[in-house]
Amino acid sequence: MFFWFIGTAVLAVGFVFRDPRFDYRLLMVGSVLPLADGIFGGSRALHSVTLTIVVLVVVMVATIGRRPLRRTLLGLPIGMFLHLVFDGAWNNTDVFWWPFTGWGFGDDSLAEFDRGLLTLAMEIAGLALCVWIWRANNLSDGVRRRTFLHDGQLTLPVFT
Repeated sequence: MFFWFIGTAVLAVGFVFRDPRFDYRLLMVGSVLPLADGIFGGSRALHSVTLTIVVLVVVMVATIGRRPLRRTLLGLPIGMFLHLVFDGAWNNTDVFWWPFTGWGFGDDSLAEFDRGLLTLAMEIAGLALCVWIWRANNLSDGVRRRTFLHDGQLTLPVFT
């Protein structure tokens, strides 16, 4: 799954923050970053709320007195948190609360790929959300797409 996390993260942040200046680029990266756990054979530290909190704290401390940079970087831990929410990561207690439940991860595969047809349905829904976001922001237009890549801002009518 890939589009599921991007689409749901953008939609959730748009509805919750309603900030036309929010930078969605790192949000999108953060929302799919935990999928990198697959490289190590399954759910690992990127599916832990602990690591996500550590990333948030690092961003907050590293950007003291630099609000514009903080505004941009906060998308990363927010995206990581939303991945945990839209993945149902709390269902794997050992990984979600790592290292408080022990240092090992076991051999659990990524939950994203263990749901059978539900995984396919979620990915189709995520793709539909991404297509809607693309069209609503007219990202087919080269100028608008370059502007998004430069500032990361999206303007969806439902977000205002």
